[in-house]
Amino acid sequence: MYLRKHYRTIVLSDIHLGTSHSKVKEVSSFLRAVNCDRLILNGDIIDGWHIKRNGTRKWQSNHTQFFKILMKMMEKCGTEVIYVRGNHDDFLDNLAPIRFANIQIVKDYVLETNGKRYFVTHGDVFDRVTSQMRWLAYLGDLGYTFLLWFNSWYNRYRAWRGKPYYSFSQRIKQKVKTAVSYISDFEQTLSEFALARKYDGIICGHIHHPDNTYYGKIHYLNSGDWVETLSALGEDEEGNWNILYYSEVESDSLQASQTLPNVSSAS
Repeated sequence: MYLRKHYRTIVLSDIHLGTSHSKVKEVSSFLRAVNCDRLILNGDIIDGWHIKRNGTRKWQSNHTQFFKILMKMMEKCGTEVIYVRGNHDDFLDNLAPIRFANIQIVKDYVLETNGKRYFVTHGDVFDRVTSQMRWLAYLGDLGYTFLLWFNSWYNRYRAWRGKPYYSFSQRIKQKVKTAVSYISDFEQTLSEFALARKYDGIICGHIHHPDNTYYGKIHYLNSGDWVETLSALGEDEEGNWNILYYSEVESDSLQASQTLPNVSSAS
């Protein structure tokens, strides 16, 4: 046993449960390694688009286990869960807003913490492609799915050659000029919205690009994803925000467990 690190707030997004490229084992392990007062699921947790196209054949038992972990956090730790709908789980529009027990489902959310106000949104409503050109968004999703499939096979080859994991899809997004411009425009648009509405910051997901930066006075936070970057956002007890990467959290947990004394041998 080791003491799990406690956070005031943790934000997860873009897990895409119901797809083969969802890193559900890793995100479940991540949640088992931390405690938090408030867990914000910021959209695209369930990939309704993929399920609609392919049925539930990609839905695995560990996808269901993810929700059992959430229920245990609510029951044992009193964690409040806020589920913000995204574009891939927009089927929740028919439910939101709704609240029961320690969970609420909403279209967006205002987080008041440490004397500041953050507007929480998945971010798709600020994306012209997903909000105004839905057919193009579906087409792009198919291309992205293919890229992730290729990335999976490419890394099997790298593992066979004894080489470490390499995100081919992330590399493409970092190199293609239009992709870099798209990310920059997206961040700028959300920051301008937050400034106009007199928020101190904005928290989003959607573009699978974790970030913790400032646009002028606006604190821009993006929780990344659990398809490629395996990242989340964490707010500590002092109100400081950091990007949490699965590899680092897992490493810290392992080191902590190894430094604890062996009770059986000591006795």
